[in-house]
Amino acid sequence: MLSKSTPLKIVKKEKQADKTYLFRLEGSGKKKIKFDYKIGQFYQVSVPGIGEAPISVCSFSEDFLEFNIRGVGDVTDKLLELEVGDNIWIRGPYGTSYPLDKLKGNNIMIIGGGTGIAPLRGALKYLEMHRADFERVHIFFGCRSPEEVLFKKDMHHWDRIFDLNLTVDKAPANYKGKVGLVTKIVEESGLDNRNKVVLICGPPIMMKFVIKTLESMGFHYDQIFLSHERRMKCGVGMCGHCMISGIYVCKDGPVFRYDKILGMHE
Repeated sequence: MLSKSTPLKIVKKEKQADKTYLFRLEGSGKKKIKFDYKIGQFYQVSVPGIGEAPISVCSFSEDFLEFNIRGVGDVTDKLLELEVGDNIWIRGPYGTSYPLDKLKGNNIMIIGGGTGIAPLRGALKYLEMHRADFERVHIFFGCRSPEEVLFKKDMHHWDRIFDLNLTVDKAPANYKGKVGLVTKIVEESGLDNRNKVVLICGPPIMMKFVIKTLESMGFHYDQIFLSHERRMKCGVGMCGHCMISGIYVCKDGPVFRYDKILGMHE
């Protein structure tokens, strides 16, 4: 736990989409930092003199941290200006996580939309490293367009070792992949609820309809875990920006088992 803001060095910066980059960070000093975080947790990421923002981890390693950062405001826009060799300040980790260590022996369904795919990347990295502990892994990802598909290098790898299903909302006429909402490819999969656990992250409206689709397929609410990480701001329950039905996403989440928060979901 980094209880106070600590500088980490950018060792890798890779463009994923327009105004969206994957950053890999390591300790900037001589002493090697070992990172201890769980899948779905977030760090407060800051630029001195500008501010800080809560960003979920999208990696799984004790040797480095990776964040997928999209420029949507003062802090994130400034972060995108930084280059390899520069420092980013972080503290954390904070929040709840996807309990993958307790879900061994299950089939896992991963459903993500847009930049919500980022926290789920960490889950897939975990599943890669612990592949023998789980049954089949089914991935359902939806993006707005082919240009906005994140982690294309990872997608090629996941397509070989997992059951990957990728769709986009809109595409040019010559596009050879699937076109349509992510709920469509989930429904068309024909999967049932037996021995399965579902991990979801994406825009609130997307998660709402994914849950409705899963319900129609026979899934129970205690089989579903979702992350509301996109709503967080201060990260410590002070600003109230992430409050939903009396629950602070940053303090009580961001990952919830769905049967525990009925009435909260939008």
